[in-house]
Amino acid sequence: MGGSIVVQGRLVLTDRVTPGRIVVDGDRIVAVEPDASAADGPFLAPGFIDVHTHGWGGHDIFGGPRALDGMARGLLAHGVTSFLPTAYTKPQADLVMFATSCRAWMPAAPANGAEPLGFNLEGPWVAPARKGAHNPANLRNPGDMTQDELAPLLEGLRITTIAPELPGALELIARLRDLGVVTSIGHSNATLDEARAGYAAAGERVTTTHLFNAMSGVDHHAPGLAVAALTDDSAYTELIADGNHVHPALWPIIVRSKPADRLVLVSDALYLAGLGDLRADMGGLEVEVKDGRCTLVVGGSLAGAVVALDTGVRNLVRSGVPITRAVQAASANPAALLGATDRGAIAAGLRADLVELSEDLVVRRVMRSGAWLAAA
Repeated sequence: MGGSIVVQGRLVLTDRVTPGRIVVDGDRIVAVEPDASAADGPFLAPGFIDVHTHGWGGHDIFGGPRALDGMARGLLAHGVTSFLPTAYTKPQADLVMFATSCRAWMPAAPANGAEPLGFNLEGPWVAPARKGAHNPANLRNPGDMTQDELAPLLEGLRITTIAPELPGALELIARLRDLGVVTSIGHSNATLDEARAGYAAAGERVTTTHLFNAMSGVDHHAPGLAVAALTDDSAYTELIADGNHVHPALWPIIVRSKPADRLVLVSDALYLAGLGDLRADMGGLEVEVKDGRCTLVVGGSLAGAVVALDTGVRNLVRSGVPITRAVQAASANPAALLGATDRGAIAAGLRADLVELSEDLVVRRVMRSGAWLAAA
């Protein structure tokens, strides 16, 4: 790329929105400067980072390199410049195939798609009582995993969900912590004490899988994982802000409870996202998408989301959450969770991953590594 690019607009920083200009050279931001003339320009936010997403536009994470290509391109059009392909619970052989496929694909991932930063395993170490849409036939106790079974899943693994009350869970959490893998406490029926033990075993970087969903909750006599998540200021907490997984009336409670740097927006998007109303198979279970809501055909449990991260940002802002906090939850916070210090904010020296948003926060175009790409 020859020469520098100057981008003007209302810069969405972690503590304020301010008119300014961003100077980009190559794939880096080299300067961020005030510019009063940009006061009526578009919003400019850091690229979004989705650490929990299963697919997009018919492209499933178990579909191999072509599906991952399609997923990455589809997510980029929604402002997601980095992501973790996320597996749901499957038989061991399928999870190994997924991990192997991701590792082979990542170096060749398309430049016009979201960049993979590794992968996420949502299972198989989830509690049967809080399995949600996970196939119970494929659940495992952490204590039953042998070294030979675990080893092929480790390279590239950045986050994994574990229910801390399961046999062997605390030992596995501690082992993964020592290997640099972030545990996400979730799909759990843990008591308050069991949940806190899980957070403690995970160390400094620990998160929570889709708050309030598939977990013990806010019972005033028997508080569970949701209470542990809301009251532990050091723990990150995922939120699916689609209006289905957590009622918007609860969003202010979450925002007031969690420190600004510990809320992480995720999509939890399925491969069915973006395809409209339909029925399909997911992990051996039949699901139905209707009116923006995806549920199991048998039982009616929510099976995942069908919106992207940009919708979550818009929804939070429309509910009254400041745009700075909503954007931080979709960019700086997931970057910090992953230890990705080269992205997630608008600052000199960081990657030039930017999202240009209209007045109503619709994605207009996306910059990844210093190159603009039009939103689909």
